[in-house]
Amino acid sequence: MSTPHVVVVMGVAGTGKTTIGPLLAARLGVPYAEGDDFHPEANIRKMSAGVPLGDEDRWPWLDAIGAWAHGRAGLGGVVSSSALKRAYRDRLRAAAPGVVFVHLTGDRALVEERMSHRQGHFMPTALLDSQFATLEPLQPDEAGVAVSVAGSPEEITARAAKALEGLPHPAA
Repeated sequence: MSTPHVVVVMGVAGTGKTTIGPLLAARLGVPYAEGDDFHPEANIRKMSAGVPLGDEDRWPWLDAIGAWAHGRAGLGGVVSSSALKRAYRDRLRAAAPGVVFVHLTGDRALVEERMSHRQGHFMPTALLDSQFATLEPLQPDEAGVAVSVAGSPEEITARAAKALEGLPHPAA
């Protein structure tokens, strides 16, 4: 019997992490945790004001997500996190070594168009350039898959689930 993955759904703002994460978790039969819920209030205030977060802002947030992922090891789970830099993903892997990533990818025009239709989210489209500038895509030595955000949420989720099937499962 294989052990379910602990999956981090990653990507720049507007790629659909909060939409795809719960759909993927439901498809895999595991719990979902919203990465934004792990942000300290100071981070949310900064982003709401259009101020990009620095690494010093992100470390406690990543540590909280990593602790959740570590607690799900052997049980499976899905959590969203931008995880834009390799160093951020390394920090998550240090806390939860078996974690795998689903990198939601799309060109800037598509992502901006989607962001312009969101209601009530603290991340303004003005921060999109900083998100793309910061993004370091998954490297070949990182456990994970890249999935295009073209299409419906159901199509994206199906592609993500199929891509995850090709990854080795963690030891039970």
